[in-house]
Amino acid sequence: MNLKSTPVAAAVFVALACLGTTAGAVTLKIGNQGDALSMDPHSLNESLQLTVLENVFETLVSRGPDYKLTPGLATAWKQTSPTVWHFDLRKNVQFHDGTPFTADDVIFSYERAKSDGSDMKTYVGQVKEIRKINDHSIDVVTNAPFPILPELFYRWFIMSKKWCEANQATRPVDRRKGIENAASFRANGTGPYRVRERQPNVRTTFTRNGNYWGKVQGNVDEVIFNVIGNDATRVAALLSGEVDVMEPVPVQDVDRIKSASNLKVLQGPELRVIFLGMDQKRDELLFSNVKGKNPFKDKRVRQAFYQAIDIEGIKRSVMRGASTPIAEMFPAQVKGFAPDLNKRLPYDPEASKKLLAEAGYPSGFEVAMNCPNDRYVNDGAICQAVAANLARVGVKIKLEVETKGTYFPKILRRDTSFYMLGWTSSTVDAHNVLYSIMSSPGEGGRGQFNLGAYSNARVDELTEKIASETDDKKRTDMIHEAIKIHEDDIGHIPLHQQALNWGARKNIELVQLPGDEMVWKYITVK
Repeated sequence: MNLKSTPVAAAVFVALACLGTTAGAVTLKIGNQGDALSMDPHSLNESLQLTVLENVFETLVSRGPDYKLTPGLATAWKQTSPTVWHFDLRKNVQFHDGTPFTADDVIFSYERAKSDGSDMKTYVGQVKEIRKINDHSIDVVTNAPFPILPELFYRWFIMSKKWCEANQATRPVDRRKGIENAASFRANGTGPYRVRERQPNVRTTFTRNGNYWGKVQGNVDEVIFNVIGNDATRVAALLSGEVDVMEPVPVQDVDRIKSASNLKVLQGPELRVIFLGMDQKRDELLFSNVKGKNPFKDKRVRQAFYQAIDIEGIKRSVMRGASTPIAEMFPAQVKGFAPDLNKRLPYDPEASKKLLAEAGYPSGFEVAMNCPNDRYVNDGAICQAVAANLARVGVKIKLEVETKGTYFPKILRRDTSFYMLGWTSSTVDAHNVLYSIMSSPGEGGRGQFNLGAYSNARVDELTEKIASETDDKKRTDMIHEAIKIHEDDIGHIPLHQQALNWGARKNIELVQLPGDEMVWKYITVK
């Protein structure tokens, strides 16, 4: 008899599934607008994916509830020479499959993170080599002095060398090329939770790792991560009790959730800045009616686009006040922010029209704009507002709004002429943004997310010097200069810093980190 087709088989399956939890286990049901696109921690440098996977995988250096650096898989670190950092690795740590964690896993993860297809090159790009001292001790050698190396390692996850080799997953999943492997759907980390069942873009179930080396401050045994893309449906799920926590709360529903007697909204500034990028490299745009030249190579065109955008109108009508317009590529909470340079160019459609005419486009032109609709707060609506603003100055936008599952592979291939992106400085330092977004694309992950290939030799030079400078005043002055050059060039068009809005039942205690990380080991259900 084929049990697969019988009611008995279904009952057996349910019974087996229940073996992963014990009676009285605490389950947390989360509703999010999107999903982690892969279980591979080196495949996509995207905040939602990383915040989900940081509960499964771990880094050498972590951050505590106060967002300060704290030991992770490394118990201590120190700089032993200008270009060498010594790390002591934690002993008696096991991966979920029982394999011991050693220095070999760190070295393997370094090679994997810097290899072709990796989206995490910026986190190891400053590293020249890693030397194994013994199974629980390594020296990290940098290309040049790099005083903030521990901060950089906060988002570099360690994988099991043995597991990856056994499962033909020694190379990262390449989202740009659609290449998948075992790490796409399965995970073997050292973290407090392990993957039990994976249904991409539907739900993923995680259970507590009974062999976890560290302390779990909360009491959650099981996490069911549900993907609920529709805002109204997600809110309804929280109101009905179908989910316990949801994010993001649509800005128009914040007051409604606050007014519910059994619910609360956690709010705070996020480190993320939402901005627009333009292809400034190709001699002819891929998606425009302008042939034989690239309008975005002309600063007057970039400035015209900037001044055509009514950012206060977007804040008022689209964001319902839950955003902070910004002129810089990182917010005030990030080291290096320059208050005196945080002055946006004025919204001025007439000036925009004049600039377009001077650049040779008195009637404007057409260009495609790529945007996600399930990644940032009101992302699709923001892009619609930008398109409407640009239409008033004669620019016809062909708006292409899509799920992040298809959006990110496209723009990461640089198959775009004009796009939206959000960026969070995981190091809480300006260098992260300068190196990843504002520098010319190059080796070691430099400019890996500068998808329009903005390039200024002086910004590149300053970024390299900033990486090594230990004198705080000199470093700050150089950051200031780089910001000013980028603003004068209109290398990108910053829009705003978005706010965090999480909804939860009142009996749930959460820690809301400014990088939009939801760490499950900090969650308590009362």
